[in-house]
Amino acid sequence: MKRYFGVIVIVAGVLLGAVMSYRSASGRALEAQREADQQRIHAEYLERVGWMRSNPDEASYRDELKPFFKNYFEQVDDHLTRFQGNTKFDDYLLELEQREERGAKDDRANDRKAFYEYARKTFDSMREGRYRPVWTATDKGMRLDLISSDVVMVLGKPQIRLQLAVWGAQRTLKDDGKVLKMVTSAAFDTVWKLTDAKGKLLGEMRGADPSMKIDHPERFIKAFPPQMVLGHYDLDLLPNEVSKMEMTINLTSSAASGGTATSTYVWKVDEVPSDWKLGAGESWEGATQEERPEEEIDPSKAARD
Repeated sequence: MKRYFGVIVIVAGVLLGAVMSYRSASGRALEAQREADQQRIHAEYLERVGWMRSNPDEASYRDELKPFFKNYFEQVDDHLTRFQGNTKFDDYLLELEQREERGAKDDRANDRKAFYEYARKTFDSMREGRYRPVWTATDKGMRLDLISSDVVMVLGKPQIRLQLAVWGAQRTLKDDGKVLKMVTSAAFDTVWKLTDAKGKLLGEMRGADPSMKIDHPERFIKAFPPQMVLGHYDLDLLPNEVSKMEMTINLTSSAASGGTATSTYVWKVDEVPSDWKLGAGESWEGATQEERPEEEIDPSKAARD
């Protein structure tokens, strides 16, 4: 009797090992299918996005935005349903919570959440068909969208927030031996010129990279449309006498192959909104004076000469 019991135990062990081996192989196969489907979605997106980045006609670009994102996010939703993914798109927040529960010290946890929320706002507008830029332009295969230009309170001060999105900056996936890191090449050089109604120069501002620059949004939301850069500029309210503003952005992006493209975007505001301005008699904080040729300050003088 004992001999038969031993045989039964051995058979049961073999069956259990076979089941575990099958489950492990099945899990690997499912993960491979999930990864392949994710790569397919990205490949199809990158095949279609070239036209969105380079379309010179602003009207048709705007018309195509909603169906373009609709197609992409329908594939994302089908993928998540098929592979039981997180349809709340909050994996990054869950990861931060798990770190906190394990007692891991992270002095930048609040900053990381703020970056997630910043990217999530744009992500939701794209997914829900509400992505409608205030202004857009394309140059050398990269598109710049001005997403919004609202006045917001920053540290108790009203600021003009110019929120941007760049499509198509060059990037490279690098392996430092520990983790894979996406490195995006996108350097900004921005100039704002402020003039009165007749074109007389009243002031000028310069800026480098935007604040809250997010050059790899997929780090925070895996389903974020690939190859985008987000960020914003916060400007002090403008002098009351300013009537027009011209913003010139020079964006430099270098490819891994060594080539470099510098795109230039010029946004002209022919009538500065009243809520962008200081009250009459209020001084412009941080202003400095410098000597300029008179014809540069007042173009009408050069015309008379």
